[in-house]
Amino acid sequence: MVWTVFFMFKLLKLLLVAALILGAFRLGTVVRDSQVLRDEIIRLHVVGASDSEEDQAVKLQVRDAVIDLLEKTMTEVESKVDAKAFLQAHLDEIVNAANAVLDQAGLEERVTVTLTEEEFDTREYDTFSLPAGIYDSLRIVIGEGEGRNWWCVVFPSLCLPKESFEAEAVGSGFSDTLTDTLGNNGEYEIRFWVLDQIGKIRNWFHR
Repeated sequence: MVWTVFFMFKLLKLLLVAALILGAFRLGTVVRDSQVLRDEIIRLHVVGASDSEEDQAVKLQVRDAVIDLLEKTMTEVESKVDAKAFLQAHLDEIVNAANAVLDQAGLEERVTVTLTEEEFDTREYDTFSLPAGIYDSLRIVIGEGEGRNWWCVVFPSLCLPKESFEAEAVGSGFSDTLTDTLGNNGEYEIRFWVLDQIGKIRNWFHR
C-alpha cells in the first residue's frame, strides 16, 4: 500500500512537471508570436478632424487616397525595414495626397503625417483581428484630430479578403499558427486572448 501511494505520488509529480514544461513552452511560443507582430507590422492610423458627418466622410476619403497611393508605390517592398524606409522617404507625397482630398472638399485644414510608435487596443477587422500592443504606425491626423479614428495595416497588406490575408500573412513570415490565431479561427481563441493580454501589459508599461 505504501509503495502504491509512493509511486502514485511520483507519477503525479512527473505529470505536474511535464504540464509545467508544456505550459512554459506554449507561453514561450505565444510571446515569440507577440514579438513577431511587433517586429513585422506597420499600422495605418487616420484621425478625423471632428466627429461631424462631413469630417468623418473626409477622413475615409483621405484613407482611400493614401491607401491607393501606397498600393501603387509599395509594390516592391518586401520587408518592414524597407517599408519604414520607403514611408519615411515618401511622407511628403502622402501629405500631398491627403491634402488634395481636403482641397477638393473645400476645406482649409491640413494633415500631419508621422511615422511613429503608438499604443493600440484590441482591433477586429472583417477577416482578422489584431491584439493590443505597441506597433509602429503611419499616423495621419486631419486638422486638430479631435474625431474618431480609423485603423488598419499598411504593411504587410493584411486588410484583404480572407484567402488573400492568409497568403499575405504566411508570405510575411507569420507561422501557420499565428496566421490562424489572427484569422479569427475559433480553435485559437485562447491563444489570441493570451496575445492580447501580453499586448495590454506592454501598453501599460509603455504609459
